[in-house]
Amino acid sequence: MNQSFDIVIVGAGIVGAACAAACARGGLKVLVLERGPIGGGTTAAGMGHIVVMDDSEAQFALTRYSRNLWQDLRPQLPDDVEFDACGTLWVAADEEEMAEVRRKEKFYSERGVRVEVLDGKGVAKAEPNLRPGLAGGLRVLGDAVLYPPCAARFFMEQAQRHGAEFRSGEVQALLPEGGVQLRDGTRLSAGRSVNAAGACSPALSPGLPVRKRKGHLVITDRYPGYVHHQIVELGYLKSAHSMTKDSVAFNIQPRKTGQMLVGSSRQFDAEDTGVDQQILDRMLRRAAEYLPSLGNLVATRVWTGHRPTTPDKLPLIGPSIESDRIWLATGHEGLGITTSTGTGQLLADLLLGKTSLIPAAPYAPARLAKGEAHHG
Repeated sequence: MNQSFDIVIVGAGIVGAACAAACARGGLKVLVLERGPIGGGTTAAGMGHIVVMDDSEAQFALTRYSRNLWQDLRPQLPDDVEFDACGTLWVAADEEEMAEVRRKEKFYSERGVRVEVLDGKGVAKAEPNLRPGLAGGLRVLGDAVLYPPCAARFFMEQAQRHGAEFRSGEVQALLPEGGVQLRDGTRLSAGRSVNAAGACSPALSPGLPVRKRKGHLVITDRYPGYVHHQIVELGYLKSAHSMTKDSVAFNIQPRKTGQMLVGSSRQFDAEDTGVDQQILDRMLRRAAEYLPSLGNLVATRVWTGHRPTTPDKLPLIGPSIESDRIWLATGHEGLGITTSTGTGQLLADLLLGKTSLIPAAPYAPARLAKGEAHHG
């Protein structure tokens, strides 16, 4: 079979685009197929938080590796990516949450990530608009925020500079012998195809243990300096761990434009894209518990997006179980912006037979093939 491409990547969200950039840099002949605009799906609906997370050792390894890659890229990023190394402030409402601050501080420090513990006064000084009386917090230095659609476009342009092709087209099927079939019947041959279709990835890989999780976001008018960090409540960890019920948590991000992005909500099995007023009201009430003056800000837009989740909260990166010609780069849930860089590099290393800087095994799709796919 005459193979016109080494790799066909389906999906030009930030993960697909980062995979294209890494594979093209590695010398592979890459084609990216996308039915909509670059970075127009889940990527455009996300917050854009570059964050080191510690739900598990594997999550920590991938998020730290990815954040380091973002830091390396920083001098090359165009202004419209709006990269802002504002850091993350995890705020603790009470002593129970301060115990979590101290646990996180130990975990991060032992692994070389710079953090500092703040007491109540320190939190008030760092973020004067937070409600008085918070117990304290953990500042994670080196975390950042950016504007995801422009970051996806940056990766795609980087890929194209290294010879990758981008085409508009809707993929109907991934072919077990390599390549894809488009909706119009066209077949494109390739050594490997990569399903990087995010929340839509199960449509191309039936039985894939990826579920859609719906989230709401609000953006405000411009209020420069209203907050200085990405601020997340530590209660977020309690609610975010739920894989069944709907949840909301306080999360706010300053944008370089002076706007504030307010989240967050999580709903499973809500396929529609409409705004759920009840969930939105809960989310904003929760945010106002932390920022009492939030109600004085003008919101300019509300939207929703679907994030692709897996049972163990780790993405699927590598060959699928159905065919070693069909590979996966999906299931990143709310960490796709952060981990796009690490995912792209891991995928390229695996495809090229190189040793990666972090072990790839924890993200191998085969780990979820033993009947563990749909618990919770």
